[in-house]
Amino acid sequence: MAAAPATAGVNRGMITLSIMLATVMQVIDTTIANVALPHMQGGLSATQDQIAWVLTSYIIAAAIMTPMTGWLAGRFGRKRLFLLSVVGFTIASLLCGAAQSLAQIVVFRLFQGLFGAALVPLSQAVLLDVYPRERHGYAMALWGVGVMIGPIFGPVLGGWLTESYSWRWVFYINLPVGILAYLGILAFVHEHKVDNARPFDFFGFAMLSLAVGACQMLLDRGEIKDWFTSTEIMIEAALAGLGLYVFIVHSATSKHPFFDPQLLKDRNFVSGVLCIAVVGVVLFANLALLPPLMQDLLNYPVITTGLILAPRGIGTMVSMMLIGKLLNRMDPRLPMLVGLLLTALSLWEMMGFSLQMDAWMLIRTGIVQGFGIGFVFPALSTLTFATLPPRLRTEAAGIFSLMRNIGASIGISVVETLLARSIQINHAELAENVHPFSAALRALPPDSLWNLRTMSGLTMIDGEINRQAAMLGYIVDFKFMMIVTLAVVPLLLLLKNPHRRPSTEAQLEGAVEAALD
Repeated sequence: MAAAPATAGVNRGMITLSIMLATVMQVIDTTIANVALPHMQGGLSATQDQIAWVLTSYIIAAAIMTPMTGWLAGRFGRKRLFLLSVVGFTIASLLCGAAQSLAQIVVFRLFQGLFGAALVPLSQAVLLDVYPRERHGYAMALWGVGVMIGPIFGPVLGGWLTESYSWRWVFYINLPVGILAYLGILAFVHEHKVDNARPFDFFGFAMLSLAVGACQMLLDRGEIKDWFTSTEIMIEAALAGLGLYVFIVHSATSKHPFFDPQLLKDRNFVSGVLCIAVVGVVLFANLALLPPLMQDLLNYPVITTGLILAPRGIGTMVSMMLIGKLLNRMDPRLPMLVGLLLTALSLWEMMGFSLQMDAWMLIRTGIVQGFGIGFVFPALSTLTFATLPPRLRTEAAGIFSLMRNIGASIGISVVETLLARSIQINHAELAENVHPFSAALRALPPDSLWNLRTMSGLTMIDGEINRQAAMLGYIVDFKFMMIVTLAVVPLLLLLKNPHRRPSTEAQLEGAVEAALD
């Protein structure tokens, strides 16, 4: 079955709307359940460690299935795979909402991850095909908006549905979205060319699945198990390393490897995948830190937290749509440079957070960071796929999504570990100054709540030390993410703009050198 031409016979508006509905449904579901976990825990009579499998099962299943997207789309047709994924994901969502036990919801979340894994890479590949090359920047801006809605607005929507109705509605909400996405894809998306000649590399897929699954388990459970003091984590690390090593050796020697070898020969694709993994560290780790900071330390309710975070998402959307229309007129690496510097600036300002700050500090830094991410995402996506032939786009999109998710998992695990250890260290250092001979404490009146002679006073002092230690821990995380963001800047020199004269290389090198200075 031949693919329809990308520039004729298609309704780009309806195709974009349909596939973005599917994308938004999937990316929101990766975060919407986080807020509802305490309610699920009570409703299903599970421990904290057990209920964490509701998230872990989804993440691992999606990570394992994402690399298969290219082969499945080539073998069975991209439209068929898209429709099957939407139907399977929607049905699995309904089953999650109706689950009556922990075992049931973990299994149904596993199926959610299996069916949902292909939605994001398929949507990216379809947009690149239906829009002409000169509008790829605009297409990637639209795709980026859909991908960014999940981590920004997912927790807000999840909190509202859980508080107003029930945790089950965080899954039932997918039904109308899934139906609309299915009908739109069925009516407007053309089938892609089917490739029955390429064999499936079962051994390569098994080794990659072992590596990715063990890595995700390690990252997801490392903090709970205290990392390499746990036998479980050591086994998972060994399996991840072994699986990756065997996969690389097998891919280098196999006649028909799991990934098309042509992908590794494309400089922009390899560099772009490396960049998106690092960008994922900063983007998703930061979004994982802010809600607990605002709710636990600043005492904001869930709804207020969402409202304060909303301007960040609005800034991202505005900058994405702005830069999407300008990418074909400039070197895409320049907006990437500007976006990385804006992100680093916002993180530097966030190092000045305190327990006495007002909401405007959070809103202002969020808007700046949102603008920065909005400049980076469409430009990076455009450059990564700019020099790839159309037949490799679906497979490349799967790898791109996988690396973004792995980067996010690594980032979240690192910042949570840094936070936990920083809190312990800071608490110990601050507590050294709390003793009967402290001038500050002795100056307090006898009826002060901070009274060393009463148990309630000691409890109050310990609580305040915990709050101060936690804030200092968050500041350490923000500094770490700022350093990671600046470390991406030199990687821009690995990317090349295929549509510009060589003179722009020198311009970019000068801009990068000035930024680093």
